[in-house]
Amino acid sequence: MQELFTEEGYKLYNDPERIPWDVHPRPLMERDSFLNLCGWWDFSVKEGDSVILENSSVRVPFPPESVLSGINTHFPEGAALIYKREVELPPGFRKERLILHVDAADQHARVFADGKLCGSHDGGYEHFSMELPVDKDSFSLVIETTDDLRDQDEPYGKQRIKRGGMWYTPFSGIWQSVWLESVPDEYVKKLVINSGREEVSVSTQDESHEGLIRVFTPEGEESFELKGGEAVIKPRCIRNWCPEDPYLYHFELELKGGDHLRSYFALRDIRTGTDEDGVPRLFLNGKPCFFNGLLDQGYFSDGLSTPADPSLYESDIMKVKELGFNTLRKHVKVEPDLYYAACDRLGIVVFQDMINNGHYSFFHDTALPNIGFPNRDDTKIHVDDRTRSIFISRAKSAVKQLNSFPCILYWTIFNEGWGQFDSVNMCRIFKEMLPDSIVDAASGWHDMGAGDVKSIHKYNDRYVFKASDKPVILSEFGGYTCRIGGHLLNEDKSYGYGAAENPAELAERLEKLYREEIFPAVEKGLCAAIYTQLSDVEDEINGIFTYDHRVCKLPHDFRGFMADSAGQET
Repeated sequence: MQELFTEEGYKLYNDPERIPWDVHPRPLMERDSFLNLCGWWDFSVKEGDSVILENSSVRVPFPPESVLSGINTHFPEGAALIYKREVELPPGFRKERLILHVDAADQHARVFADGKLCGSHDGGYEHFSMELPVDKDSFSLVIETTDDLRDQDEPYGKQRIKRGGMWYTPFSGIWQSVWLESVPDEYVKKLVINSGREEVSVSTQDESHEGLIRVFTPEGEESFELKGGEAVIKPRCIRNWCPEDPYLYHFELELKGGDHLRSYFALRDIRTGTDEDGVPRLFLNGKPCFFNGLLDQGYFSDGLSTPADPSLYESDIMKVKELGFNTLRKHVKVEPDLYYAACDRLGIVVFQDMINNGHYSFFHDTALPNIGFPNRDDTKIHVDDRTRSIFISRAKSAVKQLNSFPCILYWTIFNEGWGQFDSVNMCRIFKEMLPDSIVDAASGWHDMGAGDVKSIHKYNDRYVFKASDKPVILSEFGGYTCRIGGHLLNEDKSYGYGAAENPAELAERLEKLYREEIFPAVEKGLCAAIYTQLSDVEDEINGIFTYDHRVCKLPHDFRGFMADSAGQET
């Protein structure tokens, strides 16, 4: 396989002194105190008592399997990846507490400061933070991670030890931002924002907190009191967020104890209902809306799980909107906060998947459903208590981490039966956490009747709309391959669902698909359609964009077709 660079990745690769991801990673909890620790770290690898690698360097936040990390190697499963660097706090940086943030490290991590264990964390897709008990402004910091794909109890998504087809190169170690901030003794550890169409609630999850929230609107500043860690904000002028008008209200929160942070919210709601003809629909801000989207797996040719720069998120989103799409389905992956903030700011709805764990069976999870056996009693599969409890724990953490982003309107628990269990009870758990969101309990098949929607996948065969008593979602379809020379990671292999020989043929096939199958179904009640996919991923070359995110495979006249035909209210 050849090295393949995104535009930003090529710049970074050729500029080793540049500090990557040098932007505040938490737009919903932004303080002036921010020290970026991304960049080069000392790096060593141990397997048991054996040293596999020493005296090397790795570029954080890119996983060592990526080209941009400077390592470009996957190490034995269960090996310890040891990151070390010396930290020098800037003058005036330190307040009462020094907090380390690691936005994601796969899968298990331990943190040491000056040789002392500060804490540990399990879960490869979650933020974790801890106070560093050091009283000096210079100290050594060590983060040790382990990752073992042989243990399928931990969520792993599309990673596979032996990659190929719909399975991708595994990533391990630190793969999102590492940074420090210093805060007063009394500070906001968590900010929960629950959006509505006319008001939002803001909570610090701490009843002792008192303070003031100042909201900035075009009509001027409005103030709201924070009492017992809670506030309800109802602006005088209501402007609802939607893809066509992604308006955000920015605010500042100041505790009486001195903590000060910046954040934002949007006014919007999503619900199910029936239109004037009695057809089940999804309603955004009280109006039926068609969610025309792409599957987005979040892989990049040079950074693997992590783009060279967060600006690549913005670039992708703007290109997607230019094509006439208004939705991205974030497929079995949790992204950095900056991804969701870009969707909030630029106006893209996100359908967010949970990350699957448990054993995958080609026979039960793929073959049988595709030959006409789509339903299987999920109370009797994946019955291991540890596997189930870990999935529930990681899923709850993902919801808590992401639920304040207004762009996320829809949550998928299980995809195509992978790791699926007891979806009726799991849907109950999700609806308790997400009473004002759409929950898809089983995307594709093994639908046990739970969830807010009827969610189906259709590849290869013609899609024929079938009415349901719930809103119908075509949550995966299409997947036509198209090879673009010079932009392929693997020249010898390809994976997808039907082939187009060139961009013109791809556009012709897609236009026919939408004109003859998708848009007529919208008139009958189809509420969302998620085409596979945004970009190529390794052997899977069915993206609208190439794996290096440089080339759009669709010509400009197709962009006009979609822009004129899609994204409108039903």
